[in-house]
Amino acid sequence: MNDKTSKDKPLIPIERIERLIVLIRGHKVMLDSDLGELYGVTTKRLNEQVRRNLSRFPEDFMFQLTESETDFLRSQFATSKKGRGGRRYLPYAFTEQGVAMLSSVLNSERAIKVNIEIMRAFVRLRQILASNKELAKRLDKLEKKYDVQFKVVFDAIRQLMKPPESKKRPIGFLVEEPKVPYITKMKRKS
Repeated sequence: MNDKTSKDKPLIPIERIERLIVLIRGHKVMLDSDLGELYGVTTKRLNEQVRRNLSRFPEDFMFQLTESETDFLRSQFATSKKGRGGRRYLPYAFTEQGVAMLSSVLNSERAIKVNIEIMRAFVRLRQILASNKELAKRLDKLEKKYDVQFKVVFDAIRQLMKPPESKKRPIGFLVEEPKVPYITKMKRKS
């Protein structure tokens, strides 16, 4: 019975993996440093294995980020710029297929188990996106079917379907400009 519960429990929570999946160049990807951490290897070791097996990683499986993409990600996650966080090279981004290929070059039991969890996270994200699209299609059909009096209801449902806007306060402080009294020059009568 103990073996069954340990097999059912994921090695890494799926929510943690989902937070590491980012959208770059229109692709859902995971960064080499995040993957290395999940697999329990250094980023250097992970990239070393990838370089030894480059034929397994075409451009649609893996690509190297540009300086500007790296700076943008750094600003999003508030990491230090000092020496790219100790890196000499720009990070690599792995698509879902690239992540699947990683398990074949990282020959460890942990890599296989973590890879299964990552694949499940990608599938779950795809299902969530598909269900939202399907819901939007159904709502459009219903809206066409009923009169204008239900437009308010449909608009309210659409508002609920939108992802919440971030209400984060800007970092730093605001400085109000001092108010200068308005002075006019008067002409003297002679």
